[in-house]
Amino acid sequence: MNRRFTEITRLILTSFFLLFIVSCALRSITAEYNVTKLEKDNIGLQELGNGKVLIYNGADILHKLDNTARLNIWIDNKALGQIRPKEYVVVDISNGNHEFKLLHIDIFKMRSKHNAKIDERTKIIRVEPTLTSNKLTITNVLPRNFEKFKYAKHTSKE
Repeated sequence: MNRRFTEITRLILTSFFLLFIVSCALRSITAEYNVTKLEKDNIGLQELGNGKVLIYNGADILHKLDNTARLNIWIDNKALGQIRPKEYVVVDISNGNHEFKLLHIDIFKMRSKHNAKIDERTKIIRVEPTLTSNKLTITNVLPRNFEKFKYAKHTSKE
């Protein structure tokens, strides 16, 4: 009887754990943006700028472990798509002020809005989930270990 109770308890706890992990998964959105497919071997600071901007997900290990690091991104209410951890996309953005909306799920939906001024010197933007929201930073520096990053295929219209 005691052994049976232990097995049932273990099954229930495992089910709740799996349900928790699955519930944190963010569904991908359909991209409305035209992205420029550049392989990382062809990306350097000299290829970026003048409206060609690399956006990457710089999520830390805590968000990667619990599957909450995926970010859906909109620029001026137009869907860019989903960028997973260690992924990037290169997009053409006109000069001027733009509103970026970021969304990730970590038990609750964490939404944020960020205004960014894009000019001819804007080259690289880091987006990342945080514990209570999301963060956007214009860095103009390729991320550490960029050779391990992948192109975010699910952001293209193909």
